[in-house]
Amino acid sequence: MQPCRYLGLNGKYMMDNKNAKAIHRVVDAVDIETYLLCKNESEGKKLALQLGEELNLGTVDIMYQEYDGYGIRVRLRKYIHKPGKRYGWLSSGESR
Repeated sequence: MQPCRYLGLNGKYMMDNKNAKAIHRVVDAVDIETYLLCKNESEGKKLALQLGEELNLGTVDIMYQEYDGYGIRVRLRKYIHKPGKRYGWLSSGESR
């Protein structure tokens, strides 16, 4: 069975490029889920957004948060390609 192949902007198949970075193969977003120790939900949210900055992700979206009295469980999302935007792996460069 052949793996999926996507055309890059240069017209070459991305899967054929052995030196391609993994981030270039992300279709939509990267999620990070973790537990942060904090005093309250407000501090936890602030720490979650700070974590995104410290990991050089820039502004992240908080998809889930739950404070339990000791800390907060959060799921952060950084969109690499937002829905409806131009996708580099399509040969025409247009979204579907």
